[in-house]
Amino acid sequence: MKEADRLAKKLTRDYEIIVIDDGSKDDSRLILKGLKNKFRRLRLIFHEKNLGYGGVLQTGFKSSKKELVFYTDGDGQYDVKELKMLWWLMSDDVDVINGIKMDRQDYQYRVMLGNLYAFLTRWLFLLRTYDVDCDFRLIRRELVRKMKLNSTSGAVCVELIKRLELAGATFRQVEVHHYPRLFGSSQFFRPMRLLKTASELVNLWLEMVWRNKSI
Repeated sequence: MKEADRLAKKLTRDYEIIVIDDGSKDDSRLILKGLKNKFRRLRLIFHEKNLGYGGVLQTGFKSSKKELVFYTDGDGQYDVKELKMLWWLMSDDVDVINGIKMDRQDYQYRVMLGNLYAFLTRWLFLLRTYDVDCDFRLIRRELVRKMKLNSTSGAVCVELIKRLELAGATFRQVEVHHYPRLFGSSQFFRPMRLLKTASELVNLWLEMVWRNKSI
């Protein structure tokens, strides 16, 4: 939080920091409320029940008030200071700056499966964006404020990128560092989560590729 606030002050005078607690059962809310007293630009949003990653993104997009929206995970795998690269690249003719993980710092099996997943989703959904699962993005708010994301699983990143591409958004991509996870644990590689992701990807493909052949 300290690094994010310090960096934002250097980039602009008009900023906000939104942290969304997705129905956690630990002491996260107490910790966040304590941080609220230290950082006046911090806005806290608490989900009473877990809505999934897609629900978090929808809440964040709808709640944001500034012209640009940057989002990333809170598990420490990205360095928020690299936001300044995305900021410098956001010119008037660009709508989205998408990160590309340089050297993914995960277990080898996750790296292999992640690469396979990225290849398949790019091919199946005809995506021009290289690293669809790099959650380090700077987006113009007007593109996402009214966007309806239906996915709640990890498929939401594919849906977000595909909807942005269908909306005619212009992308620029930049490499960013990726670090070992500092907080929490991934829920993606669990049987029920994988099944849910696969189911949502099928529905998304039918909606956005099969029914939009001309796009």
